[in-house]
Amino acid sequence: MEALIPVINKLQDVFNTVGADAVQLPQIIVVGTQSSGKSSVIESLVGRSFLPRGTGIVTRRPLILQLVYCPKEDREHRTAEEGTLDIEEWGKFLHVKGKIFTDFNEIRSEIDRETERMAGHNKGICPEPINLKIFSTRVVNLTLVDLPGITKVPVGDQPEDIESQIRELVLKYSCNPNSIILAVVTANTDMATSESLKLAKECDPDGRRTLAVVTKLDLMDAGTDAIDILCGRVIPVKLGIIGIVNRSQQDIMNNKSIKDALKDEAAFLQRRYPTLANRNGTPYLAKTLNRLLMHHIRDCLPDLKTRVNVMVSQFQSLLNSYGEDVSDKSQTLLQIITKFASAYCSTIEGTARNIETTELCGGARICYIFHETFGRTLDSIHPLAGLTKMDILTAIRNATGPRPALFVPEVSFELLVKRQIRRLEEPSLRCVELVHEEMQRIIQHCGTEVQQEMLRFPRLHERIVDVVTHLLRRRLPATNVMVENLVAIELAYINTKHPDFHKDAALVSSLLKSVEEDERLQRPASKRNNPSHMSQISASVGDIEKDVPKNHTINRYNHEQVTNATTWFSNYLPTARSEREAASSESSPSMTPTHQNDGKGVLSPQKPVNLLPEVPMQTSRKLSDREQRDCDVIERLIKSYFYIVRKSIQDSVPKAVMHFLVNFVKDNLQSELVTHLYKSDQVEELLNESEHVAHRRKEAADMLKALQQAGHIISEIRETHMWLPCL
Repeated sequence: MEALIPVINKLQDVFNTVGADAVQLPQIIVVGTQSSGKSSVIESLVGRSFLPRGTGIVTRRPLILQLVYCPKEDREHRTAEEGTLDIEEWGKFLHVKGKIFTDFNEIRSEIDRETERMAGHNKGICPEPINLKIFSTRVVNLTLVDLPGITKVPVGDQPEDIESQIRELVLKYSCNPNSIILAVVTANTDMATSESLKLAKECDPDGRRTLAVVTKLDLMDAGTDAIDILCGRVIPVKLGIIGIVNRSQQDIMNNKSIKDALKDEAAFLQRRYPTLANRNGTPYLAKTLNRLLMHHIRDCLPDLKTRVNVMVSQFQSLLNSYGEDVSDKSQTLLQIITKFASAYCSTIEGTARNIETTELCGGARICYIFHETFGRTLDSIHPLAGLTKMDILTAIRNATGPRPALFVPEVSFELLVKRQIRRLEEPSLRCVELVHEEMQRIIQHCGTEVQQEMLRFPRLHERIVDVVTHLLRRRLPATNVMVENLVAIELAYINTKHPDFHKDAALVSSLLKSVEEDERLQRPASKRNNPSHMSQISASVGDIEKDVPKNHTINRYNHEQVTNATTWFSNYLPTARSEREAASSESSPSMTPTHQNDGKGVLSPQKPVNLLPEVPMQTSRKLSDREQRDCDVIERLIKSYFYIVRKSIQDSVPKAVMHFLVNFVKDNLQSELVTHLYKSDQVEELLNESEHVAHRRKEAADMLKALQQAGHIISEIRETHMWLPCL
């Protein structure tokens, strides 16, 4: 089990080379306020003075200290090349490669220089640690972390937030669940106000990894002692409370050796605390820390091994995503082009390996555009939107020209329905635009594998985007023309013989006949059955036939035909007041002789005819029954035919977009990319790797190598070694 601490030291060395703290290794965190004696505790454990001394804040960077027990016969750490075969103790810094420090004063000077290099000459702190390894024949295997002392008030040129900076740094190390917290408390202060114990309580609420050290036992007031504190009656600490005696400032100035200080400490404990002497003092603290650390490592090692194995897999995947160094650039370029084209098409078809689950993308968004966005837009267009009754009535009148119409003119229906069909063109072109935008968007979201390649080669990514964008832009006019033609085709020929429309037209005709019959039956009986009225109409027709020259052929009507024609015509006469008066005067038996002898009848009005009359649009007047019926007929026919055309457009536009844009791009994408990019004079430029990706690949490779080494180191530990009793 003694071999567990060297294993952790080896792991620490491995991860220090890559500067990673992703793996939290077991270690002892020394926490205390300024001038609480932290440095003295660490120097007592080492047996040499090597830490910077002074007033105020001295430790301004974390110091990761590895103590390695190295007997004279140890050939693993002692080598002739380094000259360490015969010396008892020496030190090594991670940032100074290959240099051996045998003078501990030089170690102190190097710590000062390295601290000032990173933290500056003021009293500020720096979170970057200093790694120091001390080999000695008089130490036990330990891994300690000396942290800056906790302070409250900034002094000198310290930053105003120095307290929060130190607190954040201490919490970062202390919250590591694999660490042991060594809380340093001075005996001449109230333990209940200890900042170190307070921080330890925050990071370790259960107290299972906190050990308290009471320093400066010899400085307590006369008549007082620390028995209650050391026995845990003041504040209990699960791992225990150990008291020690530090060297005073006068002892340090007099160069009192730590060996002599340890003798004086033992004598003091035996004299003042005889019953507790064997469970206090620096030697007992060193053994206790060694034992706790070994047991803690034993408990943490299984989880640590699992963590390392998981991270090996993660960094292997990360390294694979960055790709290997390019050997054959032409082949690599062709592979990337092929992979991109395949990923682009797979995203459209929905066969990509990594399907998005948070939002619609690719082909699914195109489908949504066709059947939701475009479909709902067409459904929202009312067949009669923008048409008023007066518009329809005006179109009917304009379509008849100078001749009054017996029936509703077909030209007016075609004119109005074409006007409504043209409204389908704008949403159809907007559908093309939306699909074009989505295909442009797919370039940036067509697979994580391709995205890594694009990040790796930014120039190639830029050129691929240009080529695909140009291809999409080139296909956009042809698609728009086709969609415009689909609407133009519908406008070119109004198929009134369409099966669906023919049914509605026949229904309208039957309804119209029914309405006419109802009106005929509802006409007043005096007009419907008046013999004089009917004979007068017949006489008028007879007079017309007499006046026709003999050699002029006309269609002769019998009495029944004349009656029916007169009835239909009278129902469709305009309802203007002058026309009603003319009709009544023509059919009235009390017509004046003046009009009869005039020979002109109703064709000769009393007032002169205005050849260019002003015909204002009457938008507020009430329509006659005839006008209302004509408008209803046109509206019904427009609705019927518009629905037929809208259904056709809703079906044909997505097909046109798929054929002219989507499928064309899918089928020609790879050949387009090869044509524009696969050129020998552009290979070097296109495959110029991003510096960022190259740096990240190197970091991932170094971390993977460190993790593999760590896994190998952990695997060398046998289970029997972990459960041997501690001496």
